[in-house]
Amino acid sequence: MIFRQLFDSVSGTYSYLLASRPGGEALILDPVLEKVDRYCQLLRELDLKLVKAVDTHLHADHVTGLGELRDRTHCMTVMGDQTKADVVAMRVADGDKVTIEGLSLEVMYTPGHTDDSYSYLMGDRVFTGDTLLIRGTGRTDFQNGSSRAQYDSIFNRLLKLPDETMVFPAHDYKGDTVSTIGEEKRYNPRLQVRSVDEYIELMANLKLPNPKMMDVAVPANMRVGLHQEELEKEGRALSAVEAIRSLHRPDILLVDLRESNERIKHGMLEGALHTPYPGIEESLKPGGMLREVAAATGRRVVFFCAFGERSAMAVAAAKEAGLSNTAHIAGGLDAWKKAGGPVVHA
Repeated sequence: MIFRQLFDSVSGTYSYLLASRPGGEALILDPVLEKVDRYCQLLRELDLKLVKAVDTHLHADHVTGLGELRDRTHCMTVMGDQTKADVVAMRVADGDKVTIEGLSLEVMYTPGHTDDSYSYLMGDRVFTGDTLLIRGTGRTDFQNGSSRAQYDSIFNRLLKLPDETMVFPAHDYKGDTVSTIGEEKRYNPRLQVRSVDEYIELMANLKLPNPKMMDVAVPANMRVGLHQEELEKEGRALSAVEAIRSLHRPDILLVDLRESNERIKHGMLEGALHTPYPGIEESLKPGGMLREVAAATGRRVVFFCAFGERSAMAVAAAKEAGLSNTAHIAGGLDAWKKAGGPVVHA
């Protein structure tokens, strides 16, 4: 496995690059905007294809690299269901899995630092975001934070993991790089409380100043979405209502870019072809499945995904590949459902 822990000294942020092999798919956790050049260089050096960029929560101390990485690598952006960010390509909930070739991360909803805080468990290690830090815990005094919720997340979720589970947080200000669940149980001063009320009192008396970047980072991190209006102006976007009307039209081929677990969880559109987004470039090449189907049938390819992010990128990829007769459903399945469109479940 390829595992890189990367550090931004300005914000004290750890980012993590994961892949199962050289030449394979990669995932990055909690990327920092100013470090995107470095990530891209490392991806080239390790011969990796970035397919997912994940934020554990809406950060207040740095601007996320999610949008810039998506624009440069065409990767998918991933955050939790509760995120206030305008649009991310994939939203996850407790118990879901975030997968790339050869690796799978189990999604754990661990609110408290913020109401959209998630941790990600991968075998012998857990990425805890700002929920559980090395010899500390994330502050709970802004962004709908809750000391009570954090106590529950830590004591009833994270500390239930095996003691030898390695803890990789999103921040450290002392130079520590890794801990274990067992170590934190024994030596983390904030975890030596006897009750939830004692923990709430401890957190209420920290009297911390606001993060220096907060006024810049939070608004910026809420605007990571692609500007789908451009496709609308070019006539390459169908509104959900238009898309519903065009269901079963013989001249249109609907293409679902979501992953199998999203389709099972949220439903499918009848008659849609399934081509998960990471393989889209291959499918659009000469001899590729989508290109051949479009050529053989003369149908207009209409992409859709969860929120319109992946499908907007697919339209751009199709144009680059020389397929001009494509469009996407603006707002994705989310907009389709809100407009009363029918879905089928497996």
